[in-house]
Amino acid sequence: MVLLLNFARFKCPLHWVLVTILWNALNTIDQDTGQHMGLDYDPDLQHIPVFAVSSRLFGNIKSYFYDRHLKFDALSRFLISYQHWTFYPVLCFTRLNLYVQTFLLLFSLSRNVPDRLYNIMGTAVFLTWFPLLLSCLPSWPERLMFALACFVVCSIQHLQFYLNHFAPNVYVGPPSGNVWFEKHTSRTVDISCSTRMDWFFCGYQFQLEHHLFPRLPRAQLKKVSPLVTYLCKKHNFPYRSLTFVDANL
Repeated sequence: MVLLLNFARFKCPLHWVLVTILWNALNTIDQDTGQHMGLDYDPDLQHIPVFAVSSRLFGNIKSYFYDRHLKFDALSRFLISYQHWTFYPVLCFTRLNLYVQTFLLLFSLSRNVPDRLYNIMGTAVFLTWFPLLLSCLPSWPERLMFALACFVVCSIQHLQFYLNHFAPNVYVGPPSGNVWFEKHTSRTVDISCSTRMDWFFCGYQFQLEHHLFPRLPRAQLKKVSPLVTYLCKKHNFPYRSLTFVDANL
């Protein structure tokens, strides 16, 4: 499924079927180019009550994306106190959250959703196709294992997202820095890896390049990476790149 989602991003004829599953990438493009890593604006950081990426979230801050306060209550305190144990298991079922967010987005009367009807049709096709696919398996245990395998494999992709979003510094309020380029270099982390691992990351290791060129296909991000590092060095902008292990730690 991870490969299918990656394939869909490169103008696959079936990409419209899966576009709402990728609502997060499509719907938060403004955050990537404006309020990325802002605790009160970036929905990729607002995971109360399950996760907290900063102690500032303990202060019941307001989410301007969801237009509500993120309450740090007793349940949040309990779950977050064990997030260093629950992080990876929860990732195995993160795709379920994307399904829920897809429905909330598509049927929200207060949000402007481009091509809402086409997205609803694509979601309906997926929700019809996947159960039919499971029904082809001979027994319920096999169907359960197949569905579980789909979610677990997709957790690899979610981990790649979170390494780039959880490792950098975060802030509350307006972003720091006077230059648009500096705003992104100061709060974005790339993942350094061997070229032999490009097939695994599929371009997600070039997160800074993605934020600077959000419309550039991921297959081309590697080509602009040397230019980005050169500009950072020339203008004395911060450039951070961590290994896969260091980013997890």
